[in-house]
Amino acid sequence: MLKKKEFPTEKQMLHPRNLHRERYDFGALVQSCPELAAFVIQNPYQDTSIDFFNQDAVKMLNRALLKHFYNIEVWNIPPGYLCPPVPGRADYIHHAADLLAIGNNRTIPLGKQIRCLDIGVGANCIYPIIGNKTYGWSFVGSDIDPIAIKNAKMIIRLNPSLIGAIEVRLQKYNPSILKGVLQVGENFDLLICNPPFHTSAEEARSGSQRKLSNLKGNKIKSPTLNFGGQNNELWCPGGEVQFARQMIAESSEFAGSITMFTILIAKSEHLPMVYHALKLVKATEIRTIPMAQGNKISRIVAWSFHRFGADSKVK
Repeated sequence: MLKKKEFPTEKQMLHPRNLHRERYDFGALVQSCPELAAFVIQNPYQDTSIDFFNQDAVKMLNRALLKHFYNIEVWNIPPGYLCPPVPGRADYIHHAADLLAIGNNRTIPLGKQIRCLDIGVGANCIYPIIGNKTYGWSFVGSDIDPIAIKNAKMIIRLNPSLIGAIEVRLQKYNPSILKGVLQVGENFDLLICNPPFHTSAEEARSGSQRKLSNLKGNKIKSPTLNFGGQNNELWCPGGEVQFARQMIAESSEFAGSITMFTILIAKSEHLPMVYHALKLVKATEIRTIPMAQGNKISRIVAWSFHRFGADSKVK
Protein backbone atom coordinates (compact mmCIF):
# COMPACT_ATOMS: atom_id res chain seq x y z
CA MET A 1 0.00 0.00 0.00
CA LEU A 2 1.40 3.38 -0.98
CA LYS A 3 1.70 6.26 1.46
CA LYS A 4 -1.42 8.43 1.51
CA LYS A 5 -0.97 11.52 -0.68
CA GLU A 6 -1.78 14.99 0.59
CA PHE A 7 -4.01 16.95 -1.78
CA PRO A 8 -5.16 20.57 -1.55
CA THR A 9 -8.74 20.84 -0.32
CA GLU A 10 -9.61 23.24 -3.13
CA LYS A 11 -8.82 23.23 -6.86
CA GLN A 12 -7.81 26.87 -7.06
CA MET A 13 -7.22 26.85 -10.83
CA LEU A 14 -10.96 26.47 -11.42
CA HIS A 15 -13.26 29.49 -11.64
CA PRO A 16 -14.24 30.90 -8.20
CA ARG A 17 -17.93 30.14 -8.84
CA ASN A 18 -17.27 26.58 -10.03
CA LEU A 19 -19.17 24.15 -7.80
CA HIS A 20 -16.44 21.54 -8.35
CA ARG A 21 -13.46 23.33 -6.76
CA GLU A 22 -13.45 20.94 -3.80
CA ARG A 23 -12.36 17.32 -4.10
CA TYR A 24 -15.10 14.87 -4.99
CA ASP A 25 -17.17 13.93 -1.94
CA PHE A 26 -17.98 10.37 -2.96
CA GLY A 27 -20.17 9.82 0.09
CA ALA A 28 -22.45 12.70 -0.90
CA LEU A 29 -22.38 11.70 -4.56
CA VAL A 30 -23.40 8.13 -3.73
CA GLN A 31 -26.27 9.46 -1.64
CA SER A 32 -27.50 11.40 -4.69
CA CYS A 33 -26.76 8.59 -7.13
CA PRO A 34 -26.63 5.16 -5.42
CA GLU A 35 -25.53 3.47 -8.69
CA LEU A 36 -22.12 5.15 -8.27
CA ALA A 37 -21.38 2.98 -5.21
CA ALA A 38 -20.53 -0.01 -7.42
CA PHE A 39 -17.62 1.93 -8.92
CA VAL A 40 -16.18 3.55 -5.78
CA ILE A 41 -12.86 2.02 -4.76
CA GLN A 42 -9.97 2.54 -2.37
CA ASN A 43 -7.04 3.54 -4.56
CA PRO A 44 -3.39 2.60 -3.83
CA TYR A 45 -2.97 5.89 -1.92
CA GLN A 46 -5.77 4.98 0.54
CA ASP A 47 -8.14 7.52 -0.98
CA THR A 48 -11.76 6.93 -1.95
CA SER A 49 -12.00 7.31 -5.72
CA ILE A 50 -13.03 5.57 -8.93
CA ASP A 51 -10.99 3.99 -11.69
CA PHE A 52 -10.69 6.90 -14.10
CA PHE A 53 -9.51 4.46 -16.82
CA ASN A 54 -12.90 2.72 -16.67
CA GLN A 55 -15.39 4.28 -19.13
CA ASP A 56 -18.40 3.03 -17.17
CA ALA A 57 -17.04 4.46 -13.92
CA VAL A 58 -16.40 7.87 -15.50
CA LYS A 59 -19.88 7.91 -17.04
CA MET A 60 -21.46 7.08 -13.68
CA LEU A 61 -19.41 9.81 -11.97
CA ASN A 62 -20.77 12.32 -14.49
CA ARG A 63 -24.30 11.10 -13.85
CA ALA A 64 -23.78 11.55 -10.10
CA LEU A 65 -22.29 15.05 -10.51
CA LEU A 66 -25.13 16.18 -12.74
CA LYS A 67 -27.72 14.81 -10.32
CA HIS A 68 -26.07 16.11 -7.14
CA PHE A 69 -25.17 19.62 -8.33
CA TYR A 70 -27.64 20.32 -11.16
CA ASN A 71 -30.72 18.22 -10.28
CA ILE A 72 -30.55 16.20 -13.50
CA GLU A 73 -32.46 13.02 -12.76
CA VAL A 74 -31.75 11.11 -16.00
CA TRP A 75 -28.52 11.34 -17.99
CA ASN A 76 -26.81 8.85 -20.25
CA ILE A 77 -24.78 8.69 -23.46
CA PRO A 78 -24.45 5.97 -26.11
CA PRO A 79 -21.42 3.63 -25.84
CA GLY A 80 -18.26 5.22 -27.22
CA TYR A 81 -19.53 8.81 -27.15
CA LEU A 82 -17.68 11.65 -25.45
CA CYS A 83 -18.08 11.73 -21.66
CA PRO A 84 -16.63 15.15 -20.82
CA PRO A 85 -15.24 16.22 -17.43
CA VAL A 86 -18.00 18.26 -15.79
CA PRO A 87 -15.70 20.67 -13.84
CA GLY A 88 -13.97 21.87 -17.02
CA ARG A 89 -17.24 22.33 -18.87
CA ALA A 90 -18.60 24.34 -15.92
CA ASP A 91 -15.52 26.58 -16.04
CA TYR A 92 -16.26 27.55 -19.66
CA ILE A 93 -19.83 28.52 -18.72
CA HIS A 94 -18.70 30.64 -15.76
CA HIS A 95 -16.09 32.50 -17.83
CA ALA A 96 -18.72 33.11 -20.51
CA ALA A 97 -21.00 34.54 -17.82
CA ASP A 98 -18.25 36.98 -16.84
CA LEU A 99 -17.98 38.11 -20.47
CA LEU A 100 -21.73 38.73 -20.67
CA ALA A 101 -21.55 40.71 -17.44
CA ILE A 102 -19.25 43.28 -19.09
CA GLY A 103 -22.16 44.62 -21.12
CA ASN A 104 -24.62 44.37 -18.23
CA ASN A 105 -23.19 46.81 -15.66
CA ARG A 106 -20.81 44.07 -14.42
CA THR A 107 -23.78 41.95 -13.36
CA ILE A 108 -24.21 38.45 -14.79
CA PRO A 109 -27.46 38.41 -16.79
CA LEU A 110 -29.84 35.68 -15.70
CA GLY A 111 -32.91 34.05 -17.13
CA LYS A 112 -34.28 32.49 -20.27
CA GLN A 113 -34.10 35.77 -22.21
CA ILE A 114 -30.34 35.16 -22.49
CA ARG A 115 -30.10 32.95 -25.56
CA CYS A 116 -27.02 30.82 -26.17
CA LEU A 117 -25.90 28.71 -29.11
CA ASP A 118 -23.75 25.62 -28.45
CA ILE A 119 -21.94 24.47 -31.59
CA GLY A 120 -21.21 20.74 -31.27
CA VAL A 121 -23.58 20.02 -28.40
CA GLY A 122 -22.78 16.30 -28.53
CA ALA A 123 -24.77 13.42 -27.12
CA ASN A 124 -23.94 14.58 -23.58
CA CYS A 125 -25.63 18.04 -23.78
CA ILE A 126 -23.37 19.17 -20.90
CA TYR A 127 -22.87 22.86 -21.71
CA PRO A 128 -26.61 23.64 -22.07
CA ILE A 129 -27.41 21.71 -18.89
CA ILE A 130 -24.86 23.62 -16.80
CA GLY A 131 -25.68 26.98 -18.38
CA ASN A 132 -29.41 26.55 -17.86
CA LYS A 133 -29.19 25.14 -14.34
CA THR A 134 -26.64 27.72 -13.17
CA TYR A 135 -27.87 30.92 -14.82
CA GLY A 136 -31.28 30.06 -16.26
CA TRP A 137 -30.14 30.72 -19.84
CA SER A 138 -31.92 29.14 -22.80
CA PHE A 139 -29.91 27.15 -25.33
CA VAL A 140 -29.94 25.89 -28.87
CA GLY A 141 -27.40 23.14 -29.49
CA SER A 142 -26.30 21.93 -32.93
CA ASP A 143 -24.46 18.82 -34.08
CA ILE A 144 -23.76 16.99 -37.33
CA ASP A 145 -24.32 13.55 -35.73
CA PRO A 146 -27.95 12.30 -35.78
CA ILE A 147 -27.25 9.85 -32.93
CA ALA A 148 -25.87 12.65 -30.75
CA ILE A 149 -28.93 14.79 -31.49
CA LYS A 150 -31.30 11.90 -30.72
CA ASN A 151 -29.59 11.26 -27.37
CA ALA A 152 -29.52 14.95 -26.40
CA LYS A 153 -33.25 15.15 -27.17
CA MET A 154 -33.80 12.12 -24.93
CA ILE A 155 -31.95 13.79 -22.04
CA ILE A 156 -34.12 16.90 -22.44
CA ARG A 157 -37.34 14.87 -22.67
CA LEU A 158 -36.57 12.81 -19.56
CA ASN A 159 -35.75 15.89 -17.46
CA PRO A 160 -38.90 18.06 -17.48
CA SER A 161 -37.05 21.14 -16.17
CA LEU A 162 -35.05 21.23 -19.43
CA ILE A 163 -38.08 21.10 -21.73
CA GLY A 164 -38.54 24.49 -23.39
CA ALA A 165 -35.14 25.65 -22.11
CA ILE A 166 -32.90 23.60 -24.42
CA GLU A 167 -33.45 22.80 -28.09
CA VAL A 168 -31.13 20.74 -30.28
CA ARG A 169 -30.86 20.88 -34.06
CA LEU A 170 -29.16 18.65 -36.60
CA GLN A 171 -26.69 20.54 -38.80
CA LYS A 172 -27.53 19.11 -42.20
CA TYR A 173 -25.28 21.45 -44.15
CA ASN A 174 -21.92 20.06 -43.07
CA PRO A 175 -19.22 21.39 -43.47
CA SER A 176 -21.02 24.68 -42.68
CA ILE A 177 -20.92 25.56 -39.00
CA LEU A 178 -23.52 28.31 -38.59
CA LYS A 179 -25.39 28.28 -41.88
CA GLY A 180 -28.48 26.15 -41.62
CA VAL A 181 -28.53 26.26 -37.81
CA LEU A 182 -29.80 29.78 -37.24
CA GLN A 183 -33.37 30.44 -38.27
CA VAL A 184 -34.57 33.62 -39.98
CA GLY A 185 -34.80 36.51 -37.53
CA GLU A 186 -33.17 34.53 -34.72
CA ASN A 187 -30.72 36.26 -32.33
CA PHE A 188 -28.30 34.96 -29.72
CA ASP A 189 -26.37 36.71 -26.95
CA LEU A 190 -23.61 34.10 -26.81
CA LEU A 191 -22.07 31.32 -28.90
CA ILE A 192 -19.91 28.65 -27.26
CA CYS A 193 -17.88 25.99 -29.03
CA ASN A 194 -15.44 23.27 -28.02
CA PRO A 195 -14.15 22.17 -31.44
CA PRO A 196 -12.57 18.84 -32.41
CA PHE A 197 -8.91 19.08 -31.49
CA HIS A 198 -7.14 16.54 -33.71
CA THR A 199 -6.63 16.62 -37.48
CA SER A 200 -7.22 12.89 -38.07
CA ALA A 201 -8.33 9.66 -36.42
CA GLU A 202 -4.71 8.47 -36.36
CA GLU A 203 -3.59 11.64 -34.57
CA ALA A 204 -6.39 11.18 -32.02
CA ARG A 205 -5.28 7.60 -31.35
CA SER A 206 -1.61 8.63 -31.02
CA GLY A 207 -2.50 11.44 -28.63
CA SER A 208 -4.54 9.08 -26.48
CA GLN A 209 -1.72 6.54 -26.47
CA ARG A 210 0.80 9.14 -25.27
CA LYS A 211 -1.55 10.44 -22.60
CA LEU A 212 -2.39 7.02 -21.17
CA SER A 213 1.23 5.84 -21.34
CA ASN A 214 2.34 8.90 -19.38
CA LEU A 215 -0.39 8.42 -16.79
CA LYS A 216 0.18 4.69 -16.32
CA GLY A 217 3.96 4.81 -16.64
CA ASN A 218 4.16 2.16 -19.34
CA LYS A 219 3.52 2.02 -23.06
CA ILE A 220 -0.10 1.47 -24.06
CA LYS A 221 -0.41 -0.08 -27.52
CA SER A 222 -4.20 -0.06 -27.89
CA PRO A 223 -5.61 2.90 -25.96
CA THR A 224 -9.23 3.00 -24.88
CA LEU A 225 -10.36 6.52 -24.06
CA ASN A 226 -11.90 6.74 -20.59
CA PHE A 227 -13.93 9.69 -21.87
CA GLY A 228 -14.85 8.08 -25.21
CA GLY A 229 -15.40 10.16 -28.30
CA GLN A 230 -16.66 9.65 -31.83
CA ASN A 231 -14.72 10.83 -34.90
CA ASN A 232 -16.50 14.17 -35.26
CA GLU A 233 -16.09 14.81 -31.51
CA LEU A 234 -12.31 14.28 -31.50
CA TRP A 235 -11.04 15.24 -34.94
CA CYS A 236 -11.87 17.04 -38.17
CA PRO A 237 -9.82 17.97 -41.26
CA GLY A 238 -7.36 20.64 -40.15
CA GLY A 239 -8.13 20.17 -36.46
CA GLU A 240 -9.08 23.02 -34.17
CA VAL A 241 -7.17 25.61 -36.23
CA GLN A 242 -9.16 24.99 -39.39
CA PHE A 243 -12.40 24.75 -37.43
CA ALA A 244 -11.67 28.07 -35.72
CA ARG A 245 -10.78 29.74 -39.03
CA GLN A 246 -14.05 28.62 -40.58
CA MET A 247 -16.09 29.66 -37.56
CA ILE A 248 -14.44 33.10 -37.57
CA ALA A 249 -15.08 33.51 -41.31
CA GLU A 250 -18.74 32.55 -40.89
CA SER A 251 -19.10 34.74 -37.78
CA SER A 252 -18.78 37.93 -39.83
CA GLU A 253 -21.90 36.90 -41.77
CA PHE A 254 -23.87 36.57 -38.52
CA ALA A 255 -22.59 39.68 -36.75
CA GLY A 256 -26.13 41.02 -36.59
CA SER A 257 -27.53 37.81 -35.09
CA ILE A 258 -24.93 36.77 -32.50
CA THR A 259 -23.55 39.32 -30.04
CA MET A 260 -20.56 37.38 -28.67
CA PHE A 261 -18.66 34.46 -30.19
CA THR A 262 -16.38 32.22 -28.13
CA ILE A 263 -14.32 29.13 -28.92
CA LEU A 264 -12.05 26.89 -26.85
CA ILE A 265 -8.46 26.67 -28.13
CA ALA A 266 -6.38 23.84 -26.67
CA LYS A 267 -2.90 24.77 -27.93
CA SER A 268 -1.32 28.18 -27.35
CA GLU A 269 0.69 27.90 -30.57
CA HIS A 270 -2.59 28.08 -32.50
CA LEU A 271 -3.43 31.52 -31.13
CA PRO A 272 -1.47 33.60 -33.71
CA MET A 273 -3.43 31.94 -36.55
CA VAL A 274 -6.70 32.55 -34.72
CA TYR A 275 -5.86 36.22 -34.11
CA HIS A 276 -4.89 36.66 -37.75
CA ALA A 277 -8.26 35.26 -38.86
CA LEU A 278 -10.05 37.64 -36.46
CA LYS A 279 -8.09 40.57 -37.90
CA LEU A 280 -9.19 39.61 -41.41
CA VAL A 281 -12.88 39.74 -40.47
CA LYS A 282 -12.35 43.00 -38.53
CA ALA A 283 -13.66 41.82 -35.17
CA THR A 284 -14.27 44.88 -32.99
CA GLU A 285 -13.10 43.34 -29.74
CA ILE A 286 -11.12 40.23 -28.87
CA ARG A 287 -10.37 38.71 -25.48
CA THR A 288 -8.50 35.59 -24.40
CA ILE A 289 -9.32 33.88 -21.11
CA PRO A 290 -6.94 31.21 -19.77
CA MET A 291 -8.42 28.07 -18.20
CA ALA A 292 -6.76 25.21 -16.35
CA GLN A 293 -7.91 21.87 -14.95
CA GLY A 294 -5.21 19.72 -13.43
CA ASN A 295 -2.31 19.59 -15.89
CA LYS A 296 -4.50 20.62 -18.82
CA ILE A 297 -4.14 24.24 -19.93
CA SER A 298 -6.48 25.77 -22.51
CA ARG A 299 -8.04 29.13 -23.26
CA ILE A 300 -11.28 30.68 -24.47
CA VAL A 301 -10.99 33.16 -27.33
CA ALA A 302 -13.95 35.56 -27.40
CA TRP A 303 -14.75 38.12 -30.07
CA SER A 304 -17.54 40.41 -31.14
CA PHE A 305 -18.43 42.85 -33.87
CA HIS A 306 -19.84 45.08 -31.12
CA ARG A 307 -18.10 46.47 -28.06
CA PHE A 308 -18.37 44.14 -25.08
CA GLY A 309 -19.51 47.15 -23.08
CA ALA A 310 -21.72 49.94 -24.38
CA ASP A 311 -22.66 48.31 -27.68
CA SER A 312 -23.59 44.95 -26.18
CA LYS A 313 -27.03 43.57 -26.97
CA VAL A 314 -27.21 41.71 -23.67
CA LYS A 315 -30.35 42.78 -21.81
